[in-house]
Amino acid sequence: MNEVTAFPADAGRSAVHGGRGDTAPAEVTPDAATSLPAAPPVHTGSLSQRMMLIASAWIIVLLLVGGLALDRTLTGLITRNFDEQLGYMLTGMIGSAEIGPDGEVFFNRPLGDQRFLEPNSGLYWQITGKGHEDFPSRSLWDRTLKTHGEHFDAQPHVYDSEQFEGEELRVLERSIILPGSDTQWRFTVAASRENLDRQIAQTRSILVYSFVILAIGLLLMAGLQTWYGLYPLRHIRRGLAEMRATGSNKVTEPLPLEVQPLVEELNALLEHTDRQAEEARTHAGNLAHALKTPLTVVMNAATAHAPDLADTVIREAAVMRRQVDHHLARARAVGRRSAGLSRANPFTSAEAVLRAVERLYEDVRLDLAGNKEAMVALERQDLDEIIGNLMENAAKYGGGSVFVTIDAEPDNPVYCEVWIEDDGPGIPEQERERIFDRGARLDTEKPGAGLGLAIVRDVVRIYGGDAELDESEDLGGLLVKLKLPRA
Repeated sequence: MNEVTAFPADAGRSAVHGGRGDTAPAEVTPDAATSLPAAPPVHTGSLSQRMMLIASAWIIVLLLVGGLALDRTLTGLITRNFDEQLGYMLTGMIGSAEIGPDGEVFFNRPLGDQRFLEPNSGLYWQITGKGHEDFPSRSLWDRTLKTHGEHFDAQPHVYDSEQFEGEELRVLERSIILPGSDTQWRFTVAASRENLDRQIAQTRSILVYSFVILAIGLLLMAGLQTWYGLYPLRHIRRGLAEMRATGSNKVTEPLPLEVQPLVEELNALLEHTDRQAEEARTHAGNLAHALKTPLTVVMNAATAHAPDLADTVIREAAVMRRQVDHHLARARAVGRRSAGLSRANPFTSAEAVLRAVERLYEDVRLDLAGNKEAMVALERQDLDEIIGNLMENAAKYGGGSVFVTIDAEPDNPVYCEVWIEDDGPGIPEQERERIFDRGARLDTEKPGAGLGLAIVRDVVRIYGGDAELDESEDLGGLLVKLKLPRA
């Protein structure tokens, strides 16, 4: 009946014995180890500082840009309002101006602003015409406004002037031809910029104070937001410290959604580490228990000077070797699985194994079909040993035909199923689960260790898959279904 031997035969020994030319690692004494300085923890800076720097930079830039834009807007509004006041006065002058009998201009009614009558009051007007004397306001006293009379301004023209020492002026001019006169008269209104500059300075002062207060408030809010936003990370640190102090293996404190995935991954890593440690302890205990009985038998035979001591030692050494091979295979699978980057092509592995089995069993017909592109999450060496064990078993105990199908259930999104069928007598249904036990054999006539199927299923399950036995519908013998996790 069916039973599996290890394939290849020296796979376990190669993992145990190093090459003869290997150099032994240098011995490190405890004093030398403790005298080495501890390396400083490597980090990429503070998240709080990064967030505050980014927030501060954006706040300063936005406030500067917004402040400059608002300053220009308010300054323009104040200046336009000042110019509009001058425009009202210029319109009043033009509406009150007439030409007298002597051809000179005069006002038919007095202007309403009292400052035009006060000397050096800061508000002035003047009417200038070519060939005529200037007609100034009394506020000019003995001064004259220098106008730009070389051109005709149909629309009011405004500009700044520094013609009076110590008094900067805002000047508004317009050229008019009055009824009854062919002269081009230039009406000019000028006002000191002192009030205008004072209003602009007050506005800018308010802006600066307001934006400084706003910047301080925004920076404080950014600091509070950073502190409050990163507060859950402090919970993680406290949770880890508490976990280390209490011996727990997970962080149970509820955290925000953004941080919870990190905690879940951390808990999964801790659980994986605990599972690895538990598996290591279990393997050590199982190996010790498995070796205890053969060692006891050898010790008793040696103590009693049994005449069949040599046969006993050989027999029990073979038992111990089988146990060591089994646990080494499991240990290798566990170690490779922990890397998390295992990928292998089962079709490529099956092709390599098929060529080797064909040389061992020349009378057996082996066929291979299926998906050549399928990838599974197993190490190539473990996959070769699993498929090799099963194919050699099918060739040894079958009736001469072995058929291997890769990805027999292509619609299965989780597992890539590898089916290995033979035309042998098969295994009774009631014996299919027991045959997976270590040392269980249904056929004791042919040589074998009785550990093959146990190793196969243990290694496959370590990687998250499974192995099942069934009856082949096409060949009538045993069907082994390997469920290997897809990469």
